Amino acid sequence: MASSLFCSYEECFPKERDEGALASGLLALKRLLSSIGNNFLGNKKNYAYSRQSMKQNPPSFLDAQPSSSMHPAGLVSVPGRAAFWLRRFLAFVGPGYMVAVGYMDPGNWATDLQGGSEFGYTLLFAILLSNIMAVILQALSARLGVVTDHDLAQACRAWLPGWMRLPLWLTCEVAIIACDLAEVIGTAVALQLLFGFPILVGTAISVLDVFLVLLLMRHGFRWLEAFVMTLLGIIAVCFGIQMVASSPDIGEVFRGFLPSSTLLTQPDMLYIAIGIVGATVMPHNLYLHSSLVQSRNYDRTLEGRKDALRWATWDSTIALTLALFVNAAILIVAAAAFYRTGHHDVAEISDAWRLLSPILGFGLASTLFAVALLAAGTNSTVTGTLAGQIVMEGFLNLRLPYWARRMVTRGLAVLPVVVIVGLYGQGKVGALLVFSQIVLSMQLPFAVIPLVYFVSHKRIMGAFRLSRPLMVVSWVIVGIVVVLNGKLLWDAVF
Repeated sequence: MASSLFCSYEECFPKERDEGALASGLLALKRLLSSIGNNFLGNKKNYAYSRQSMKQNPPSFLDAQPSSSMHPAGLVSVPGRAAFWLRRFLAFVGPGYMVAVGYMDPGNWATDLQGGSEFGYTLLFAILLSNIMAVILQALSARLGVVTDHDLAQACRAWLPGWMRLPLWLTCEVAIIACDLAEVIGTAVALQLLFGFPILVGTAISVLDVFLVLLLMRHGFRWLEAFVMTLLGIIAVCFGIQMVASSPDIGEVFRGFLPSSTLLTQPDMLYIAIGIVGATVMPHNLYLHSSLVQSRNYDRTLEGRKDALRWATWDSTIALTLALFVNAAILIVAAAAFYRTGHHDVAEISDAWRLLSPILGFGLASTLFAVALLAAGTNSTVTGTLAGQIVMEGFLNLRLPYWARRMVTRGLAVLPVVVIVGLYGQGKVGALLVFSQIVLSMQLPFAVIPLVYFVSHKRIMGAFRLSRPLMVVSWVIVGIVVVLNGKLLWDAVF
């Protein structure tokens, strides 16, 4: 039976059989260990396309078919080529916004707030640069999925040797846990700001999101996309109102988007700029996007893939432009509210919430800030879980029930929060959020390098292989990402 990404309600909540819960758990563990052994430690025949085998039997993208069922209701229908272009475009709208969630998650907020409060509008250029790189990398991810009908995890399993797949899978799992950690913290802090819940109570509540997502998934993948896009709209509206209320200097804002030599001459500013780039480009989004673009029922022909790739690229580019607006708005509000009034040390989310309303003289400012944070945390939870399922299915060819996968990753993310709050109090939660971003930066090269390698490979991509100029640009972006994240990691550790 072909593996599928999502389980049905009956699969997620199976009826009790003769074997008890312990026996079922041991059986699942046995399957997991067996899959790891087969895929990484043995069974070299699964290495389908080594250098030698690709020469003898190159993959044909024209014969490829969707490698996993993307959602219970089947592929999303696409109007025929004779239909009005807007109808065809709207059929492809969705995956880009699911990906855009990762570019405005709670982990980005800390760096944007710190950059705006300490250096004003200068670091808007860092946000713009990171967004341009993100647009290109996500377009490459969509290209891989549309052309080969393999997501990035499946491509690594099919076209890389076993000794490389194991570290790639492990680092990706660690990155997903780190991403989930940021989402737990963001949701818990938002619940504390809005309702006064202690961090530990908010952390426990955040675990219940699995039932909301299961409910949405029962109605089809488009429902989940609509839910995510609605929350993205809430975030954009909240920060749009705050930006108007903060009355920023428009001239300074536009100058902030231009490169400045001070970025290189001031070490503290350079450090935060690197942090903005490192926190913006999320590794799990590359796995996620290459899978979600396959959910559309486009023609698996040369022309059909060209058409699908064009609309998928437009979808992600427009969605990431929204992410650019949100990230820039966070920094602009911080610059207008804090930097302009001499509050240059606002780096904690709770400090920003406490100061916004008094400084702006707008009573709803702090409430809108907390609502946007809750929406960002909830959205990131959804996409983080999907990415985790895609990675496990792709690398191991193994699918756990959705609720089981969710509980494992969320449990591993909750544990550090509980330990840190229990030992050091709530004041260290911000440091834990920064730590999660450093862990993500460690994994990023392990995602972007295989991605660019695959889409640059003639035998894998065929006619859709990157052109020489785009290939050069892509490898330059890889070099920038690796160097900047390495610098961030070095400074954080040493």
